[in-house]
Amino acid sequence: MQGNGKKCLLAGGAWGAALILATGIATAMPRESECLVPAKAEGGFDLTCKLAQGMLAGTSAVRLTYLPGGIGALAYTTIVTKRADDASTLVAFSSGSLLNLAQGKFGPYTEKDVRWLAVVGTDYGVVAVQKESPFRSLQDVLKAVRANPQKVVFGAGGTIGSQDWFKAVLLARAAGAGHKSIRFVAFEGGGDALSALEGGHVAVFTGDAAEVTQYLGRRNSVRVIAVLSEQRLPGVLAHVPTAREQGLDLVWPTARGFYVGPKVSEQAYREWSEALRKAMSDDGFPRRRESLGLFPLSLTGDELQQFVDSSMAEYRRLAAEFELPKR
Repeated sequence: MQGNGKKCLLAGGAWGAALILATGIATAMPRESECLVPAKAEGGFDLTCKLAQGMLAGTSAVRLTYLPGGIGALAYTTIVTKRADDASTLVAFSSGSLLNLAQGKFGPYTEKDVRWLAVVGTDYGVVAVQKESPFRSLQDVLKAVRANPQKVVFGAGGTIGSQDWFKAVLLARAAGAGHKSIRFVAFEGGGDALSALEGGHVAVFTGDAAEVTQYLGRRNSVRVIAVLSEQRLPGVLAHVPTAREQGLDLVWPTARGFYVGPKVSEQAYREWSEALRKAMSDDGFPRRRESLGLFPLSLTGDELQQFVDSSMAEYRRLAAEFELPKR
């Protein structure tokens, strides 16, 4: 988003036992849990569920299940229609999920068809290129797009209308090119898109800092040329200038968290919320979050609902501005 940006499966017997000791009340928390990753491995959803595993390391077995399809649509539909009352399953979501919902990409379902549980961190957009790319800065990319939009192939883990697509078209607009003039290749997840960048199949990757940071931990074949944050990010991307530093006022944050099915009991929902709040207040949580490339943002309860509502309003505005069809 241009200008001012908007500002797992946790479960298990250990948390349930803790709640019993603290309150003396029987708990509905499941002893074994599942975190549903709505994409292939190595993307942002994967990182979100892995954060949950770290939060409960040594206390609860958290199983990750990968269910790619429609950049979250299949997982959303599955939870709403087949596992609506399953209190043992959390699903990872991001701001990109809300953006897709705002455009009707999850079929007949809206943001009101699940129970939003928590945001456990935030990510920021990045612009990356192949290590040997002639693009050394964001201005190099803008210059190339200005000269011929069709020659610069963007790629990311999302379809037209996704948050990664928006990052690309906002870059194109800054170069004076229309959003319909650029070439954008959609992948099922950030991991696939980064592999395509490494192989030279796309020229510019518009994704998220967390997935790039994890990728760089395994390979040294891509180069980040801009971060879409208010200030430079800490850690391995600390040397990368922001888009604002390079003359482009573009900030794109991506909140990450979890939702549960619409028919999960009120007791189970409250206990999930309490477990997540306690986990996020643990002294070791900031370190775990940082190790996965995420940054501080913790929301539950009314604050989370306000965030979802305001995000949906903004994303619907953006969709209308770029004339994206409402499905």
